[in-house]
Amino acid sequence: MVFRRREKRSVLQNLREAVWPRSGWGRAFQYVKHRVNRLPDRPHRIARGVWAGVLVSFTPFFGFHFLTAAAVAWIIRGNILAALLATFFGNPISFPIIAVFSVKLGHFILGDRLESGHPEGLLRTFQAASHDLLHNFWAMFTPDHAEWGGLERFFNDVWLPYLVGGLVPGIIAATICYYISLPIITAYQNRRRTRLKERLEKIRAKIKRDDKTDEKKSRD
Repeated sequence: MVFRRREKRSVLQNLREAVWPRSGWGRAFQYVKHRVNRLPDRPHRIARGVWAGVLVSFTPFFGFHFLTAAAVAWIIRGNILAALLATFFGNPISFPIIAVFSVKLGHFILGDRLESGHPEGLLRTFQAASHDLLHNFWAMFTPDHAEWGGLERFFNDVWLPYLVGGLVPGIIAATICYYISLPIITAYQNRRRTRLKERLEKIRAKIKRDDKTDEKKSRD
């Protein structure tokens, strides 16, 4: 195929690209910003999509951020593609900060003792959940019974606090991004319409000049 890579990248190279793109996160951010500005929709709908995508970036629905962002954008009548692009707010650099802050805030809101906030407690929680997942998978093919204690602990100590604690900063960040993106998108679309109008007027003027030239030649 014409557009196939000449050299197939290894798994480690793909992981490195996911954590740090070859062009850098700054270049990636500029690309996303450019794509959002050029979306063919009304500015307030695009800004609503940005709101949905940023909000979902603060939730623990890993692997389902695109679907969740699309659903939220559809509910609030925002641009779905803008919501998908705005999930870029959650990336390998920002996710650790979002996760730690959200889990701690969630424990504070729920009034729980922050045992899993310590590295040892958090590690044990993930180990117990991983053990249950692996055990329950093999239990489907063996006489063993499923175990849910580790997954229940993970839900109570990590996932639920993450969800509850992520809503507050998520709504704040999403609202800030909404009010920042709305005037930027509006100004961009206005400038683009102005440029297109000027270009169209130049084309019309050129057509008129050509018609007058043809008329003059025909009279001569």
